[in-house]
Amino acid sequence: MPQVIAGNWKMNGLAAGAEALAGAVRSGADGLSCRLVLCPPFTLLAPVATVLAGSGIGLGGQDCHPEPAGAHTGDISAPMLADVGASHVILGHSERRQDHGESDALVRAKTAAALAAGLVPIVCVGESGAQRQAGAAEEVVGGQLGASLPDGFAGLIAYEPVWAIGTGLTPTAAEIAAMHDFLRNRLVGRFGVGGREIAILYGGSVKPANAGAILALDEVGGALVGGACLQAADFLAIAAAAR
Repeated sequence: MPQVIAGNWKMNGLAAGAEALAGAVRSGADGLSCRLVLCPPFTLLAPVATVLAGSGIGLGGQDCHPEPAGAHTGDISAPMLADVGASHVILGHSERRQDHGESDALVRAKTAAALAAGLVPIVCVGESGAQRQAGAAEEVVGGQLGASLPDGFAGLIAYEPVWAIGTGLTPTAAEIAAMHDFLRNRLVGRFGVGGREIAILYGGSVKPANAGAILALDEVGGALVGGACLQAADFLAIAAAAR
């Protein structure tokens, strides 16, 4: 299946710049073998959806509430994302887990809500530097994976080592391959043959210079790109490295 290259814009962008960035990505996407997904802030979903209409490039939110509607001031539901044209949603990103205290149970509930709304959830897992140094990386990531996915999960996983996000640090190819192999085994163990169909993206300081080596690894099903996705040329260069 084609690799997925998703851009997480995080809390960046205003309308004019967002439309220009999305337009540049759309213009440069011809001939790419991968599937592209852009995940702008909530305020930019509608204008970016207009720019991407008919292009085949997916649109994603950066979070959703577990309830479809209700008295939840400041929150956005999965049906709201679908209504504005989103096809994907990022859930359980380490910045949500850290900054907002999101638990695995909450991520699981959000994931179930996303699936019920017809969205493709991109569920993030990853260990801190201290956890890796303590030899607990697989224990931590395996625990997050098991507790964050509802039964019948059909979506994407993103392995994002917390210590590599926005730091310029990247695990070695061997470290990435080992964790992706571990995640694949866990997915197959839980979901059977269906676990082989769940793409596992890598995220954490992905840039044009290292994308080719990362995306060439057997169990890497794509990339969740942070800072580099804010420059169309860099994002497209990463996408061009996909197999």
